[in-house]
Amino acid sequence: MNRNIEKRLLAWKESVWRKPLILRGARQVGKSWILNEFGRKYFKHVVVCNFDKDEEIRKVFLNKSPQRIVGILEILFGHKVVPGETLLILDEIQECPNALNSLKYFFEEMRELHVAAAGSLLGVMLAKQSYPVGSVDLLDMYPMDFSEFLEANDEILYNAYMQLPLFEPIEEIFHRKLTDAYHQYLIIGGMPECVSLWRETRELSLVLDAQSAILKFYEGDFGKHAGEVNAAKCLQVFRSIPAQLAKDNERFVYGLVREGARARDYEDAITWIVTAGLFNKVHNVSKLEFPLRAFQQNEAFKLFLLDTGLIKNMATIPNKSILLQDAYQFKGPLTENYILEQIIGKFNVEPFYFSDRSSREIDFIMQVGTELIPVEVKGGMNSKAISLKNYMQKRHPAFGIRFSENNFSRSGNLLNLPLYMASRLPDYLHE
Repeated sequence: MNRNIEKRLLAWKESVWRKPLILRGARQVGKSWILNEFGRKYFKHVVVCNFDKDEEIRKVFLNKSPQRIVGILEILFGHKVVPGETLLILDEIQECPNALNSLKYFFEEMRELHVAAAGSLLGVMLAKQSYPVGSVDLLDMYPMDFSEFLEANDEILYNAYMQLPLFEPIEEIFHRKLTDAYHQYLIIGGMPECVSLWRETRELSLVLDAQSAILKFYEGDFGKHAGEVNAAKCLQVFRSIPAQLAKDNERFVYGLVREGARARDYEDAITWIVTAGLFNKVHNVSKLEFPLRAFQQNEAFKLFLLDTGLIKNMATIPNKSILLQDAYQFKGPLTENYILEQIIGKFNVEPFYFSDRSSREIDFIMQVGTELIPVEVKGGMNSKAISLKNYMQKRHPAFGIRFSENNFSRSGNLLNLPLYMASRLPDYLHE
């Protein structure tokens, strides 16, 4: 399966300012796979040091000299490590702090060698342990977005999708097919294992089992890595997410985790889960002014799960409710989770939301350059968006975006986009 992040990896490979790369992301989003695939495509040789599978190789990185490390690796792997021709992958690097520290020396003494590191819960490790800031490039990886999902499952439809005109209504036959594919994505999500299972078997029951296994795997990490005190709190917060999103106001409420709970009781647990890449955290802003981050309200936020298929599984939404477009209560939150999964990591500033006591809520506020772009999300074909219209009348943004299951239309500077076009939002903003 092709991953869009390959383009950014290739840009890193060709950059004259390249540093050793650290690839971050939640477990099972495909970090190890993409580095190996990238190495296979663009290098003559790939050397993989897996610190989880091979404890002995950790001893190699007791050395601080990159030349010494490379010399030993050449003996162990039986071929030369040639700068420009070899990709050195340090996988599961969280199991070897010395390897993490070695990236500084690779940057200072052997910068011409391509070195890329990845690992499980690497975000948590980097938050706790000092790492060579300024000596590494950081790149975040997420589950597959809708365009990647479509390419993996229907290449002909994908090619048509990527050639669709951005500012014209879409032919009805393509609109129906892409809407059906969007509904499939809500069920399957973007975890590579689940997408692969669906592509190979077309058995939704196998996908459901795989999603459940991934969720149990994540919960198991709490006990193994979050610490005894924090593990139970992480589990409570994690399992509260469907209830948090099902409320009319999706703002995170500590009382839904445990009656009487306060922020100080669960702040560390939330930070751990967000840092591990399992939650996407969206903050409210006190003012709709540039720059948004200056008006971030740390105490007011929403938490969304990293993957739409996983949150659909946690909320136990029947597949038929999605496929038959039933009006189930969780439809709005599931759709917002989907939209965030499509846009996360694609802009220099992550999205915020806006809500105050005197107005209705704006689902997402995008900062693109100095422009603030309001985004409204509708789970079905009801395209009423009172909050968005009020915002545009008062604030006069360059344009606003409303996602729904309707076809493309335009009313002045308000763009009505089909939900399946969310992964192409950067194309709209560029145009």
